[in-house]
Parts: sequence; structure tokens; C-alpha cells
Amino acid sequence: MHKLGQRIMDLPPAEGNPRNSEGAFLDLSGGRLLFVYSKFTGTSWDDAADSVIVKRVSEDGGATWSDDEVVVGRDEHSGAPNKMSASLLRMNDGGIGLIYLVRESVFMHAYLRRSADEGRTWSAPVRCMPSQGHYCVNNDRVVRLSSGRLIMPCEYSLMPFVEFGEVRPVNLRSILLFYLSDDDGATWRESKTFYTLHIPRIHWGLEEPGVVELKDGTLWAWARTHAGYQYETFSTDGGDNWSMPVPSAFTSPNSPLSMKRIPGRDCLLAVWNPIPNYQTRRVSWHNAGRTPLVGAVSRDEGKTWERFFTIEDDEDAGYCYTAIHPAGDAVLLAYCAGNADDGVCHARLRLKRIEMADVFADN
Repeated sequence: MHKLGQRIMDLPPAEGNPRNSEGAFLDLSGGRLLFVYSKFTGTSWDDAADSVIVKRVSEDGGATWSDDEVVVGRDEHSGAPNKMSASLLRMNDGGIGLIYLVRESVFMHAYLRRSADEGRTWSAPVRCMPSQGHYCVNNDRVVRLSSGRLIMPCEYSLMPFVEFGEVRPVNLRSILLFYLSDDDGATWRESKTFYTLHIPRIHWGLEEPGVVELKDGTLWAWARTHAGYQYETFSTDGGDNWSMPVPSAFTSPNSPLSMKRIPGRDCLLAVWNPIPNYQTRRVSWHNAGRTPLVGAVSRDEGKTWERFFTIEDDEDAGYCYTAIHPAGDAVLLAYCAGNADDGVCHARLRLKRIEMADVFADN
């Protein structure tokens, strides 16, 4: 596969900033771009460590970006130091919606904030999940359907409990479900069906799901697993009911897949790590098997895939949690990266621009 993309930003970890992590894009008025991401503070890059959500703005289509500006600060959400995994979307009133995770001890929930002034100021946060629990929603995952409904693909873990001073999980098998809103995010409800994987050697179940709407209105969702594949499921009623998850065409380590429709090319673009943890392959702690990072397009609504290309291929590094944003006849990708020097595969944040003409060029 040929390697594509121009690197336009790389944010490595630094002292007092051990991790720059997953984010999301949105078009602003006047041709500007908004990008938000998780910036970790303190000394730890662990998922539960101190972090804030910051924004950057581009005036030139993503070629250059402003400095960081904090959107969700360290002292917000009292008792919950960790804020991460942001999604952005346009609301029905023309404002911006920012959805992100807050980790509160053993609990984790998504919160929604709104901006009526193109991201300069934000409303107070409102929790999306009415139930108490541990919910995971990846970055760049919340989707508005053609019907206007908002859908939030979600991984739910049964509640942990504390025994002898230690937090112990009730069940490590993550449950795949979806949160739906028909009033532009004011209220949310669970999908009617939910699933996990009952396979003896699967440790976590169905994790970090995503969803895309196909042209006929069918919803196609996927989730990472330990089984060497992304598992897929379908809904024909707007996300209320879902088919039994089965292995998809995407081989994968336990790493998330991202997918978006590219309007200018009338195709789907998928970005993922295609190689499972083969016995002969070297897999290290810091890359987690998440290399290479590749892309492909489908012009028949996901039935077949073509035009495979490489985004990153360093065997000693890992790449994951990709945000995809169409930008004219190009696409912007923001993803986590990291090698042994960084300590882990999601310690730095990298942005690339890929020309779709290069994807479709004959090589």
C-alpha cells in the first residue's frame, strides 16, 4: 500500500503535559475550523488521570492552528479530574454541541455543553445518561441521523464495587448499547436491544463502538473486540433495535475503527489498524499492536472496500482514536500516536491532511 498524507501538527508529551489525546473537528462560520481534544496535566497519561479539554481554531483549512484555549477546565466537574473523548456537532438552533466524558471515581458519563457564539463561550454541562453507571463513548462518535435524531454509540460496563479498599469489577464484559435523543440532546434514552460477547477468551466484550448511517437509512455500527475482528451490527429502525453482532470484514487488534462519509466523493472512508496480534508479530506495551494505521474507501455502502492506503506504519509505534473530517476534496485526520520514548501509543496527538485525489489516483 502507498503511504499518503501531509503531517500538519504533532503535539508530543512534555513535562506537566504527559499526554495530548483524542479529539474532534467542526466547521465554523467564515470557513474556519474548530478542533477540540483532551490535554492531560500533571504526571500521568492514564485514562483516569488529570485532564482538560482544549480547543484550537484554524483560519486556513487546517494548515495552521491557534494556541490552546481551555474549554472544560481542571476545576470543573468537582471531584472528577478526568475529561476526555470529545465529539462536536451542529445543533438544531445553529449552535454547537460539545459532548465529552467525565470520569467520576468508578462512574463515567457523557455530558453535553452548548455554544451559541461559535465556541467562544459554553453553557453549563448537562449529563446525557440518566442512569448512574460506567459508560464509554469514544471521541468523534455522536451522529445526527437524516431524521434529526441524535445517536450516541456507547460501551457500558457493569458497576464495580469496593472490597477491602480496592475497586473490583462485577463483570469485565462490556455491553454494547446506544443512547438516542429526539429533542436535540435535551433528553436521552437507551436503545431497546443491547449485546455483549459470550466467548470464553474474550476479556472485555464489545468496546468503543461507532456508527454510520447508510443511504437507505440503515444504521451500521461496529465495536472493537479481542477476537481479531471488529464486530458489526445493523439497525433498520433508527437505532432502537439492533441485529446480533457478528465479525465484520475488518480484522483488528483490540483497537477502535473510525468511519465517515466523504460527501465530495460519495464514499465511506474507514481508518483502522488491520493486523491482529499474530503469534509471529512483535507486540509491545507501548504500541499495543496498533500499527499500521491504514485507510480504505467503499463506494457501495460498505459491501466492498478498495483504494487501501497507509497513514502510519512504524512497527515500534502505535496509532489509534482517529477523528475524520471532510475538508473540501481532502480529509483531515487527527489521531493518537506514541512510541517507546512517549511511553504509550496515545501520548501524542497528530494531525494529517490527505487529498482524496491521491486516494483515487492510479498507482
